[in-house]
Amino acid sequence: MAPVRTMLLWCPDWPVIAAEIVDGVPAAAPVAVLYANRVVAASASARAEGIRRGLRKREAQSRCPRLTVLDHDPGRDVRAFEPVVAAVEEVVAGVEVIRPGACAVAARGPSRYFGGEEQAAERIVEHVAQSCEVESQIGIADGVFAAGLAARSGRVVPPGGTAGFLAELPVEALGRPGLTDLLRRLGLRTLGDFAALPAGDVLARFGFDGTLAHRLAAGQDHRPLAVRRPPPDLAVTETYDDPLDRVDAAAFAARTLAERLHDTLAGHGLACTRLGIEAVTAHGQELRRVWRHDGLLTAAAIADRVRWQLDGWLTGTSRRPGSGRAGPPRPTAGIIRLRLVPEGVLAHVGLQPGLWGETGAERERAHRALSRVQGILGPESVLTAVLGGGRSPVDQTRLVPWGDERVPSRSAAPPWPGRLPSPAPAVVLPEPLPAAVYDAGGELVRVTARLEISAAPARLEVLVPSARPEATVSVARAEGVVPAVRPSADGPGAVAAGAPVEIVSWAGPWPVDERWWAPAEARRRARFQVGLTDGTALLLSLAGGRWWVEAVYD
Repeated sequence: MAPVRTMLLWCPDWPVIAAEIVDGVPAAAPVAVLYANRVVAASASARAEGIRRGLRKREAQSRCPRLTVLDHDPGRDVRAFEPVVAAVEEVVAGVEVIRPGACAVAARGPSRYFGGEEQAAERIVEHVAQSCEVESQIGIADGVFAAGLAARSGRVVPPGGTAGFLAELPVEALGRPGLTDLLRRLGLRTLGDFAALPAGDVLARFGFDGTLAHRLAAGQDHRPLAVRRPPPDLAVTETYDDPLDRVDAAAFAARTLAERLHDTLAGHGLACTRLGIEAVTAHGQELRRVWRHDGLLTAAAIADRVRWQLDGWLTGTSRRPGSGRAGPPRPTAGIIRLRLVPEGVLAHVGLQPGLWGETGAERERAHRALSRVQGILGPESVLTAVLGGGRSPVDQTRLVPWGDERVPSRSAAPPWPGRLPSPAPAVVLPEPLPAAVYDAGGELVRVTARLEISAAPARLEVLVPSARPEATVSVARAEGVVPAVRPSADGPGAVAAGAPVEIVSWAGPWPVDERWWAPAEARRRARFQVGLTDGTALLLSLAGGRWWVEAVYD
């Protein structure tokens, strides 16, 4: 089977170009991209200063003191190359991404459509330049490997001439440094020299990878193109000659556009769970908001959310009456373009209603009401708690906007050790309250290296900020020493505290040493659980020589 006639588009110095597109680094200046402290890409002006691939960072900077050094970022390269691939797909179909900066397509279809291979190549290069403002060049040959080498010089290798084209190239063109070094030491300097070896001897001496390289050097690239399937454009957009500045006109536009989006998704067997609403005003102001839903958005539900959002935008005021809080400003002009983007989709049969009414009418009415509040006041105006893992009770609770995915930030933690209940059924304080434990002599109780409370009698003073009198607690050690409760230095004013309660039992300590590998984020503490005579239980912690009350058990 003969290799497929292939057309490969190559963008020179793509890591440098991607840095210019994403980060704004001027590619015309001396720029080098480094990986593992070695240069992997350089701009044309950097190469003019003697910068070459493989140079160490120090040597490259010595050759060009004004060199801009960037770290290699594969994600940046991929993100910047996606518009280029999309531009190629607007001209031809069946594109395969070889790597960021290079993509290939079978040459037969474009050449027949545009009247020849060279004409097709010129059309693709011109369209990429106009759409993305990116320079590129195309190589055409039999097989992806040879087409990639031909693209370096923008060459069209005639059918059947690929083997002769490859024979003149050095063995470094294989892109295998280990094999290249060995071939050089054996006296094989060109791909033609390597291709002339018997295939059986190559397999015995160089193994499977060497055999594959041997076939590529001989122009026998039989790998078919693995074309990508371009994602469908599911977004719907509408432009209005008369700007939308009234809520009733916006509501009508919202329903029409919502029905179009729902029909588009239904045609692909999809349903929307997260909706992006984008608007542009006549003065060029861009507005955007994302609505999330833990069910499937119907056409009516999509229309409601768009209407609510447009209502919130068009009726926004600089200050809400009676609230004393600044609200979102009203747009300075009417909306001339509206776009709905389904940012979260799934198969329509992928989500079913619950058996006991989780997605019933009452829940839907509540969701509509809370969503409307979000449309007026913003997504952060309605929050719900999500339980997750973590070593601290504060870490185990996370507030997320209503409608957001209720995914725990961490996996669930194992049951809490000790004789007292788990921290889950506890009143977790928003912030730990400072406390102090003193012995009979008035000295602060210390903890030994084994994290054991000293034997001297001690008392616990809970310093309560005046802003949170409801969190006042007063406890004592098991030795029966009665503590005193006083106002905290962290907050002005006195606090009326409850009567002291004696500790009757305690468990622990449990040492916690978190993120010890990151000094800036490291945290060490020890936890204790204490039970009081009135049946109350507390979670105490000791960190940095200070005591804290983290939670009160139910």
